[in-house]
Amino acid sequence: MSNVTLDQANRIIAAILKRGAELDCRALSVIVVEPGCKPKAFQKEDGSSMIRFEMAFGKAYAALALGRSSSLVRVRNEEKPVFMRYLIAASDEQIFPEGGGRLIRDNDGEVIGAVGVTGDTEERDEELAAHGIKAAGLKTDEDCEGMGRVVNVRQTK
Repeated sequence: MSNVTLDQANRIIAAILKRGAELDCRALSVIVVEPGCKPKAFQKEDGSSMIRFEMAFGKAYAALALGRSSSLVRVRNEEKPVFMRYLIAASDEQIFPEGGGRLIRDNDGEVIGAVGVTGDTEERDEELAAHGIKAAGLKTDEDCEGMGRVVNVRQTK
């Protein structure tokens, strides 16, 4: 299994921050992690509030831990709160079931990391995460649906 490179991580973050500025988003914090959820790169814009690292990390952790975007983890949390409470506790409270965490896939569809974005609305954080992945020439789960790979993609409500 390969990992997201530092260059790719920095390109993802730069694209997210640039697009966030274009959309006049609130101050963003972005993390890119390797498959074991080890941080590869993190940036926090001026004006970001406290514990943004932990929130961005928790979104990326949720995506990796459950193999799906963190917005789908949030849906699972709503559908099965007892199950999710167990998983959150089992992860030492590292899973943050809120949109903005996305798996990063290589051209073959293999997971090479995850990105977590926090600072704006859940929908915008999620959109920015996908934008950064694609801007770096990598793939999201949706990009891999037709590749014969099993991915956890489901539309949220």
